Amino acid sequence: MQTPPAIGVAVSGGVDSLVAAFLLRQQYKQVFGLHFTTGYEIRKPDINRLKDQLNMDIISLDLSAPFEKEVIRYFVSTYTRGKTPNPCMVCNQTIKFGALLEQAHKLGANYLATGHYATIVNTLTRPDADIPAPRLEKAVDEKKDQSYFLARLSCEQLSRILCPLAGFTKDQVKALAARHHLVPVSSKESQDICFIHDKDLTSFFIDRTGLIPEPGPIIDSHGLRVGTHFGVHAFTVGQRRGINCPAAEPYYVRRIDPTTHTLHVCFKKDLAQQQMTVEQLIWHDTRWEPVKEVAVKIRYRHPEAPAVLTRRGTSGQVLFNRPQDAVTPGQAAVFYNGPRVLGSAIIQ
Repeated sequence: MQTPPAIGVAVSGGVDSLVAAFLLRQQYKQVFGLHFTTGYEIRKPDINRLKDQLNMDIISLDLSAPFEKEVIRYFVSTYTRGKTPNPCMVCNQTIKFGALLEQAHKLGANYLATGHYATIVNTLTRPDADIPAPRLEKAVDEKKDQSYFLARLSCEQLSRILCPLAGFTKDQVKALAARHHLVPVSSKESQDICFIHDKDLTSFFIDRTGLIPEPGPIIDSHGLRVGTHFGVHAFTVGQRRGINCPAAEPYYVRRIDPTTHTLHVCFKKDLAQQQMTVEQLIWHDTRWEPVKEVAVKIRYRHPEAPAVLTRRGTSGQVLFNRPQDAVTPGQAAVFYNGPRVLGSAIIQ
């Protein structure tokens, strides 16, 4: 007889992780909670209230050191290079399903569960399926689907993860919480940049690097100087806000050059591009073909765009069927085939 698995579930205090933990408690005998801190919390949730509601142990873990090393350093260095970071994806890859997953394993858990809206296919979630390798798919609720943010995880990580909310909509989760008197101790939804709070990006950047942003030229698509900015780190490709240069129509950031402190801008009609280079490719589909028709997300809220991906080792070239606006270096491109995540890479 197979030994029932032990499961650690990450609980933040919000309704999603609360319901995820409740569902697991109904299904498995060995379930315990894990609450981690990063050192950037404004206020901490009442862990005792969570314990009482879920009737299970919750262990608090201080992950501030790895969070500083993996997420904050990455965030700052990416902006320094004139690119746009995606700290949520890096946190999932290195902290939630990196450091936290390892801590859960040391504490006796076979799997780590979270309140993400995504579908993980592995030997526990589909024991009767023929699974050559664990895989990631979209959740039922496409409005809340977070598969994009988990696309940098490895097959090894996916083999040890559970997402109990995969088959639920957000409304269903809220209704289930109300029905079972589960009251969140934190009402705040997750944010991409959870560590900046009331500080603006400029202040955070100066605090972490000691570098004072340098003003520089704003150059249009004809090579003409149309204005001056006060620090390229405050901009991202596709951004309109903050350029403040009068013209016949609004300017958008097209390219950032941190070495010369130059901001290159254009009109919206000139922002789109039909191809892009990607690197640091993580591919989940073991049946790889050199050229692959895929649907690509270049940002979380960006609609999927049909394209052809040509892979060269861990890098590749993406040719879109139609030009896409604001292809942003530093952001993640996630490749889909229907509901399935094929892989991801970093836009160059």
